Amino acid sequence: MYQFNAQETLDRLVQWVKDYFAANASPTTKAVIGISGGKDSSVAAAVCVRALGRDRVVGVLMPQGEQADISYSHLLVDTLGIEHHIINIGSTVSSFMNELGKAMEPSEQAKVNTPARIRMATLYAVSACIGGRVVNTCNLSEDWVGYSTKFGDAAGDFSPLSSLTVTEVLQIGELLGLPGELVHKVPIDGLCGKTDEENLGFRYADLDRYIRGLTDLSDMPEIKEKIDRMHRNNLHKLLLMPKFEL
Repeated sequence: MYQFNAQETLDRLVQWVKDYFAANASPTTKAVIGISGGKDSSVAAAVCVRALGRDRVVGVLMPQGEQADISYSHLLVDTLGIEHHIINIGSTVSSFMNELGKAMEPSEQAKVNTPARIRMATLYAVSACIGGRVVNTCNLSEDWVGYSTKFGDAAGDFSPLSSLTVTEVLQIGELLGLPGELVHKVPIDGLCGKTDEENLGFRYADLDRYIRGLTDLSDMPEIKEKIDRMHRNNLHKLLLMPKFEL
């Protein structure tokens, strides 16, 4: 039966980040990470600090206009003591959607995904300015069901958490000694005010146990069917871009 050892995983994860930078960067190259104040950006940033030192981690706060919970982002950068920048994407998103609207009616999908893609463009702009590597903060649970934006938050140069379920990310966060309100902050989509679990229609705890083979969800057939369907439909987000081979 699958068992997760948080301390062993954390030690291996920190070493993996060190090895990535040793092989793919100079001794002064910095990790550039978008800071939302949620569990994933908090844990990924803390791992990078442990691996590289706080002087080589740069946080980027990217509110879209007014962000009600931005205090969590400030708490994280203050706790870690890392350099950070605030780049508000509100006017950029509005301007882009206005121009798009002149050509066609923006779909709900475009409205949801465009801010995430603008945030990723922002991270790469910061990275280009300082000579950095962009951190992908996705986790396995959300990747499994496609709860991410292709070329948005699903992009990055290296991904420390994408083999860890939400349950495991939380355990790593606790080991790192991060404030509980960051590790266990209930994620809300920022659009309709629903939590991520409400939007998904199932609990992360059930999804994580299913992914790890600890349950077959036979007592919840509708949820199993939904998870399997979402996984199939979103596999394209996890695979390399198909290309024609000459």
